[in-house]
Amino acid sequence: MLVIVCPGQGSQTPGFFTPWLEIPAFKESIELASTASGLDLTTFGTISDADTIRDTAIAQPLIVSASLASFAALQAAGLEKVGGVAGHSVGELAAAAIAGVFDTATAMQLVTKRGSEMADAAAVSKSSMAAVLGGDRDEVVAHLVSLGLTPANYNGAGQIVAAGSIDAIAKLIETPLTGTRVIPLQVAGAFHTNFMEPAVAELANFAAGIQTGDPSIALWTNKDGTVVSSGVEYLNFLVSQVSNPVRWDLCMDAMVAAGVTALIEVSPAGTLAGLAKRGMPGVETLALKTPDQIAAAIELAKNHG
Repeated sequence: MLVIVCPGQGSQTPGFFTPWLEIPAFKESIELASTASGLDLTTFGTISDADTIRDTAIAQPLIVSASLASFAALQAAGLEKVGGVAGHSVGELAAAAIAGVFDTATAMQLVTKRGSEMADAAAVSKSSMAAVLGGDRDEVVAHLVSLGLTPANYNGAGQIVAAGSIDAIAKLIETPLTGTRVIPLQVAGAFHTNFMEPAVAELANFAAGIQTGDPSIALWTNKDGTVVSSGVEYLNFLVSQVSNPVRWDLCMDAMVAAGVTALIEVSPAGTLAGLAKRGMPGVETLALKTPDQIAAAIELAKNHG
């Protein structure tokens, strides 16, 4: 069984839209996303610098639009059916649209609101995130808690992302647990923690006006890795997940248990395919970074349909 996975914040690089815009299906999807979001996503994805597209209010719509547009390019190239879909953090909004919970325009309106509210919440106090690589999971979590940090992303494959105040992140970098390596992340705040509570309330009000459909394919949630069959329930999870940990480790475990044999990460790809290589042994992966990989992605889909 083949699944599609949609990346979260931090996967985009300046100019990554440029080769993709030559594909009509991708360009049309980006134009639709730009209209729905009220943002000039073509400019942000081609000529804007790293600082601009790192801004949470820009980064989130940009990533979701790229995921949906590259999936549209796959469909235009002949991708007919996938077994399921999952997204990491903001990637869950792209996953919801792919699964039919709501359409692309709604996904873009929701992610634009999400990015704006999370940016505002992050501006209230200085906070950040850092990836902890290696070590025993329980020991790493205990170390983070002792420093006043929250394990915000359980990414599996020996990686946990810590989030909290700037001072606490600095302390983590200065005093890593033996056998681990700490990598500071270039993000604007402590996402998926109680620092984001102000954003949850605003996002809940916005989401109350969204009409949903039930997923047409398997749709795994970051909440606990389970497959969600109700569109309303999934939308509720999207809102609450803003201030709760991402359990990507459980998503990978659940996909393996469901019989997934291949995985395509849509653009801006790389992170989730890398995690899958370590956390989903035996599963064939493809990170769709550029359009010249579309043919290989279609072939992979045919082999694992």
